[in-house]
Amino acid sequence: MGWVVSVPPRCPPPAGHLLLGGGGVAGRGRMPRGETHHRPQGELPVVPGAAVLEPSGRKRLSHLGETAKVEGGARQDFRAARALVPGKHRSPSLGRADGCAVGQTDGRWWCRGSSLNYFLRANGARQLLSRSEQGTRSCSVCPRHPRVKVQLVPRGASMDDHDPASGCLHEKKKLPAFTWEVRANNRSYHMQFKKKFAFCLTKKKYAGNAIKTAKYNILTFLPLNLYEQFHRMANVYFVFVILLQTIPEISTLPWYTLLFPLSCLLTIRALRDLIDDIGRHQSDRNINSRPCEILSGKSFRWQKWCDICVGDIVRLRKESFVPADMLLLCSSEPSSLCYVETADIDGETNLKFRQALPVTHRELTSEGSVAAFDGRVTCEEPNSRMHSFTGTLQWRGETYALDSERILLRGCKLRNTDFCYGLVIYAGFDSKIMRNCGKIKRKKTKLDRMMDRLVIIIFLVLLAMSLCLAIASGFWAKTFQEKHTYLSALYKHTAPAKQAFFSFWGFAILLSIIIPMSMYITFEFIYLVNSFFINWDLEMYYAVKDIPAKARSTSLNDQLGQIEYIFSDKTGTLTQNIMSFEKCCINGTVYGLGTGRENKQPSGSGMTWSHRGEKMSYSNDVTLLEAARRDSDPLLREFLRLLALCHTVMVEERGGQLVYQAASPDEEALVLAARDLGYVFLSRTQDTITISELGVKRTYKVLAMLDFNSDRKRMSVLVRDPQGTIRLYTKGADTVILARLRSRGPSETFTERALDRFAEETLRTLCLASKVVSEAEYCEWSRRHQEASILLQDRAWQMDSLYEEMEQNLELLGVTAIEDKLQDGVPETIQLLKLGNIKVWVLTGDKKGLMDPRAGGWDRGAQQATGAHVAETAMNIGYACKLLTDDMEILEEKEVSEILEAHWVRNSRSSSRKAPGSGRLSQQHPGTSCHKKRALVISGDFLDKILHTGEVLMKEEGWLWQWLPCRGATDSQEQGSLVEKAFVDLATSCQAVICCRVTPKQKALIVQLVKKHKKATTLAIGDGANDVNMIKTADIGVGISGLEGMQAVQCSDYALAQFSYLQRLLLVHGRWAYLRICKFLRYFFYKTFAGLMAQVWFAFHSGFTAQPLYEGWFLALYNVFYTAHPVLSVGLLEQDVSAKKSLEFPELYAIGQQDELFNYRIFGVTLLHGVSTSLASFYIAFWAFKDCVGSKVVGDYESFSVTVATSALLSVLVEIILDIKHWTVLSFLMVTASLLLFCLFSYLTQSIDAFRIAPAIFRFPDASQNALTDPYILLVVLLSLVVNTVPSLTVRSYHAITGRHSIQQQICSKARREPEPSVELRAHVHRGSFRRRSSYAFSHQEGYAGLITRGDSLRTKGTCATGGLHPQGTAPPSPSCHSPSA
Repeated sequence: MGWVVSVPPRCPPPAGHLLLGGGGVAGRGRMPRGETHHRPQGELPVVPGAAVLEPSGRKRLSHLGETAKVEGGARQDFRAARALVPGKHRSPSLGRADGCAVGQTDGRWWCRGSSLNYFLRANGARQLLSRSEQGTRSCSVCPRHPRVKVQLVPRGASMDDHDPASGCLHEKKKLPAFTWEVRANNRSYHMQFKKKFAFCLTKKKYAGNAIKTAKYNILTFLPLNLYEQFHRMANVYFVFVILLQTIPEISTLPWYTLLFPLSCLLTIRALRDLIDDIGRHQSDRNINSRPCEILSGKSFRWQKWCDICVGDIVRLRKESFVPADMLLLCSSEPSSLCYVETADIDGETNLKFRQALPVTHRELTSEGSVAAFDGRVTCEEPNSRMHSFTGTLQWRGETYALDSERILLRGCKLRNTDFCYGLVIYAGFDSKIMRNCGKIKRKKTKLDRMMDRLVIIIFLVLLAMSLCLAIASGFWAKTFQEKHTYLSALYKHTAPAKQAFFSFWGFAILLSIIIPMSMYITFEFIYLVNSFFINWDLEMYYAVKDIPAKARSTSLNDQLGQIEYIFSDKTGTLTQNIMSFEKCCINGTVYGLGTGRENKQPSGSGMTWSHRGEKMSYSNDVTLLEAARRDSDPLLREFLRLLALCHTVMVEERGGQLVYQAASPDEEALVLAARDLGYVFLSRTQDTITISELGVKRTYKVLAMLDFNSDRKRMSVLVRDPQGTIRLYTKGADTVILARLRSRGPSETFTERALDRFAEETLRTLCLASKVVSEAEYCEWSRRHQEASILLQDRAWQMDSLYEEMEQNLELLGVTAIEDKLQDGVPETIQLLKLGNIKVWVLTGDKKGLMDPRAGGWDRGAQQATGAHVAETAMNIGYACKLLTDDMEILEEKEVSEILEAHWVRNSRSSSRKAPGSGRLSQQHPGTSCHKKRALVISGDFLDKILHTGEVLMKEEGWLWQWLPCRGATDSQEQGSLVEKAFVDLATSCQAVICCRVTPKQKALIVQLVKKHKKATTLAIGDGANDVNMIKTADIGVGISGLEGMQAVQCSDYALAQFSYLQRLLLVHGRWAYLRICKFLRYFFYKTFAGLMAQVWFAFHSGFTAQPLYEGWFLALYNVFYTAHPVLSVGLLEQDVSAKKSLEFPELYAIGQQDELFNYRIFGVTLLHGVSTSLASFYIAFWAFKDCVGSKVVGDYESFSVTVATSALLSVLVEIILDIKHWTVLSFLMVTASLLLFCLFSYLTQSIDAFRIAPAIFRFPDASQNALTDPYILLVVLLSLVVNTVPSLTVRSYHAITGRHSIQQQICSKARREPEPSVELRAHVHRGSFRRRSSYAFSHQEGYAGLITRGDSLRTKGTCATGGLHPQGTAPPSPSCHSPSA
């Protein structure tokens, strides 16, 4: 956070005033004490500070409201001043980050600092709020100049982001308003507040804790579901036709005959939606009914989650889930620590710790004191920022600062903590995780949307045809009446215009069956069966946990064959979040898997090495195991001792077994490896650590712990061994360890080659080193360390300098290589997807970047360190899963900024100046790929700057801001769209994109941007609650099941147990489903046009009277029985290649991405094909029947109708037979069944008996029998069949002869000529990059060193809980005096 002191352009800085503060940031802008600066008129001296001062020698201006002395003080001369604050109010943050920088932007003076965490914007402000350890105090600001405007902005933000006077895009981003007030144990207070949500309606401001993710209830299901269903244009069309059928004058069929199939269609879809929603209701009910203990009166009572209200105090027990976002008040652990697992949110299994305020830890020592707690929390309104929280607690007249380290988020699981108490801050949908879940969106496939457009097009064409035929009917009626005047009595009540009007609606109804309802009913059946095929696929069954694949949505299968972008989470999706110690290099010898020694059985390998029974069970390399047992190599001994000593791992004994808990899985893997090799970490206290070395228990005194951070890239521990020798053990990135070695020899050279080898295998590497420290050197260093630790100014910087001084002249011990275990088959799957032209983006929420402790606030150096850290971690992930390859050019944040700057410069129209340095970059375009393959690696912070504030384009040292179009009158929304499109063009031109530390909303935003600007089909896959929003936003959402967090599965469209199953889901089931649906649509339209367009040609020969050509039963059964079965078999069983071939040749998948199998061109060709078939069938029969034909003199209307119908039906069946690629028994039966059903129903509906019973319904007695038994008619039918089939065969033969195969055939032919290489992946290029090798150190997080050295996490002997606070009715936890509970 930071100050912004802004003076309006017409109000220059007051004469004789300066900005007071201390330190600066990273040395920038610092001014030595006593140095004089002169202020020219209208300028403000560049002096670090946080408030405006008068130049008098003594003013009440200090940050804590105390008297401050100012050295010097002339009217025009200013000296750097330091506030001399009384010791009792000193804060560690004051000396290093109160002021940051001073500058001028468009006439507004500003400075940045970081000791504040409140937002204040007020003209004439007298007070600024400052945070310190003692609370929030006041600070006087420029009382004689009320026009000075003061506001607080986030770290790294700029004035223009928040200036309402600015006309740029950034003005809409607002800081959180601190208007959320929570009072403990006071429900009545929160109940009185209301807020508007629609028109004049209001609801409670403070939401209850019950959640509802279901879409419907008993009252809203029917209207809301019908409303959603009638968003389909086909349903609207069918209702329109039914309404026309209710008019007797124009009706051709009873209205209820069309209403019944429509009702069936709506019912099927409604039942499907109902079943899905019932599942959501059950999930909501299970969550809302979870038990919890809520404070009621003076005791805790078991109630349900849905009964929790804001302001309640809740008691949580070990292994229970946190029901709402809560402020941690106290816990059973020392210093009220609380350990939580976030696997349900982000898939990470390593524990995070939260700590209560010291005051609540001390004071809340009994249930009575908890019941009497009446604190008031003031904080930001509910928001979606998962990793940030700002507020204060006011209690007993004091104010205490709150941040995210004090908050337990909903969905976390309490681990290794017996119980804790929390005050509910945000409940239900106000909680951060629910704010990130997004809304349930109705998803439609590309084919669905295209079908809606086609329905409109067909309907318009149908109306145009009906209008033309109706006009012709009117003219024909007029001509007929004039020619046949003797029949005028029959037409005296029917004018030609009236005749045309009725003919129009008659033709509209007659031709309405061109869009048959049966197609949509069959559609749903095909979708359902294809979903069952996914559920039944044993290749996607995970036998380890008995989890099959599950198609939770039945209407998106074809979209699986058109995916262009996959957005994947990392932890729990690509990786198992399990670190495994794989290899190491010690004294020039490489041990581990792949060295050829891992399968031998060591002699006596079952020896017990400690009193607790730990055994040497290291199985990667028995040579290392035997060497450790012999204990003859001092370098190996020190190597293993370092692994057991240099860490911040916590240990707890459970049931006679040691359980380790580390801040990162990497550290745990190293400690476990040391344990397996005989060096067992047993326990620790605040200043000692005890290990078992090959069965011998040894206690080391910890003299200092030098913890890891992203700037140091290493961790060290200074210990005194039992013999009194002082040793420094250090582990870290090779880039920092190798540079601090005392000497370099052959061993170091070999070690560097081993590092390169490990890097090629994408292992996370770490260098280990040590040195002996003399007593004199330690005493001197310890004295200076003690002095630096109590400094108020530059403390962290001084400490780092001392650490740097100690970590010199090291002796290299060796190198470790850890594997971040991917799920089985992840690299192969990503490789196949890339070959299938699917781009994979990894969006991970890992927050592994650490701010530089020296910065304390806004620090560009710290930001750069964090950015480098994020990039290294991200690239290691990418290389490990083969998303990134050696031949890729990696674009990081700096390169992205340059490319976007060049893009803006080239497209700028507001200035004619040539920007410096733009010549080199102006040729680059965000969407233009260079000759090399590219990959993009960015962080969430950088993404936010690009897409929201644009700050990355307006750095202080940059010049781009003046070129931005927003300086003109460009609309801010349009400007934002241009920024988004430029970034999306750049990202989509890359072969891979990795985004680190992105929030759940940012994940959804990235997906939305690609959908918006690229019109691409997207798939999102994840396993945690932080992936829910992304899963809902993508066209297809896939949840990884089988883990603790099931929120992603509950909101997904498909559930898989492993990421590797995605290749079969897309490349096999998805491609087949797309192929089947496209063929189904193509031939359904073809058979409809081929059979029913003859009605139009018949109108030209029947006086345009809308007289049906076919028998009514033929029209009713044509799409249901006569032609539906072969098309249905195509939709269910069609395959162009087998599943094995689909995986061998993933290039086949590109067909769906390019919409090759069904598009407007294909539809047009299908329409012409169907029309030509109907023309041939009709006019060949018409020519044959022109006079009379056959020995039976068959020339009547009924025989003609049967002939045309038979010709069209057989032509359609033959065409489908020719195009079926995958013949099965069912396919053969379907075709045979169509012919048999045609014969059967023709006999039944045209029998004499049926005619006698209902002559008005069965109007064609014995028509088929009379016509089809005549050889002449059979020859006419055969002629029509040949004429219709020969063109299709000719086209197929031409393509075969000229080599114009389909794309699938071309790929398969090429594959047969040039076999593709195996998809098995192996390292083939020697990288030798130090940048790659150092990735392991970046995998660390800052550990528990601070907690250990303060003793916050450690129990003392005989003390097991804080203040004796235990839940009533439960026994105090058993003592664990040798170890922390972590």
